[in-house]
Amino acid sequence: MKALKFLKFPLILSLFFVLISAKSADKETERLHNSANVLKEFGKMKESIPRQLLEQYEGVVIIPKLINAGFGIGGKRGRGVAMVKLGDGKWSDPVFITLTGGSFGLQIGVQSVDMILVFRHKGVLTKVENGDFTIGGDISAAAGPVGRSSSASTDYKLEAEVYSYSRSRGLFAGITINGSNLAIDKSAIANFYGEGTTSKEVFGSSKNTSEAVSVLKETLKSF
Repeated sequence: MKALKFLKFPLILSLFFVLISAKSADKETERLHNSANVLKEFGKMKESIPRQLLEQYEGVVIIPKLINAGFGIGGKRGRGVAMVKLGDGKWSDPVFITLTGGSFGLQIGVQSVDMILVFRHKGVLTKVENGDFTIGGDISAAAGPVGRSSSASTDYKLEAEVYSYSRSRGLFAGITINGSNLAIDKSAIANFYGEGTTSKEVFGSSKNTSEAVSVLKETLKSF
């Protein structure tokens, strides 16, 4: 009887860690669904991200509910996903990222915004693997052009390395992200894809067929 109890303990312990791991992965799954919803909400707006821009540019970052807070000295914090175009034109599997930053100025209150960053070159994102980079330091972001048709964006030269779009309560919201730090969320990648998985591997693949990833890719494809 004692031996049976002894054997049960490792089994219970293993089950405990499996449940903890599943709960952690649920957070990443929720982030993927929230990112897809951000794309859907942007798509409903009268003026949105021109399709031509997404066709020409190679990377995208989606951050649901970015917190922009301030009381004299402001700060930003958000968790989202990044995706790049592969050689065959498909979007890669999503890499989990974080955006943090501060700003100075007369600002009071807390604002939650949905943000989309569109990158001209995917290499800017894929090279973040072992570190991070600062928007406005290593690379600058400009407010993106808006429009429904492809002709709406032809008035712009589309030369910026990064275009930013932010939305709050159904309207475009002006928010400065220069000075913010974009980094790979390695713990989230481990939770969702498995321990030891790198952002380089995720950026180079489009094989994940989970429901959350499939919905996000399809939403981006049809945006």
